[in-house]
Amino acid sequence: MSARQANHFPGRISRRSALALIAATAYAAATAPARAASWDLDTLMRELALRKAGRARFVETKQLAMLYAPLESSGTLRFQAPDFLEIHTLKPKPQTVSVRGGQITIDADGTSRQFSLADHPEAAALIDGIRATLNGDVAGLRRVYATTFSGSRRLWTLKLVPRLDAARAQVSEIDISGSGASVLSIVIEQADGDRSLMTLHEVRPR
Repeated sequence: MSARQANHFPGRISRRSALALIAATAYAAATAPARAASWDLDTLMRELALRKAGRARFVETKQLAMLYAPLESSGTLRFQAPDFLEIHTLKPKPQTVSVRGGQITIDADGTSRQFSLADHPEAAALIDGIRATLNGDVAGLRRVYATTFSGSRRLWTLKLVPRLDAARAQVSEIDISGSGASVLSIVIEQADGDRSLMTLHEVRPR
């Protein structure tokens, strides 16, 4: 983890960890079942309110300004309504980041650390947006992000821009592209010029 990545979070609460949680939100929103005739953000959120849990495999490619070659990681995402999120990275190095209630827990290198969201309002703002999305609370989502939804059911894009200055100092924009109720890609543009592309594949219950 670079010095720039660690500047805004204590200990091992890195910007990457927060972005992974955002990606989990994006995935949850994009994979909600489609039942209504129209296709817009309100429809997506209404369907999402019916979804109580989910799991997916992810592959993320990060382009960092300080590196010549991109970094790739992979693992699984899991969520459980109303407030549990988990990102379990398998490669290149095992790490688990989870959030429940007002606590973030990071398990890595044989150690476990906990941090309170109340002490870090910029991280809390991003995660509050996650919870609003997972609960189908479009008003709550719009309080944290400026949202732009475009396209059709066949191909659509959801653009999220954090409203809080401290959050926007880390994440300038999140772009989610999908088709129907399936996510195709999640692009996270960071304020320092770094960029990540995440693709996800839902793991359906057997």
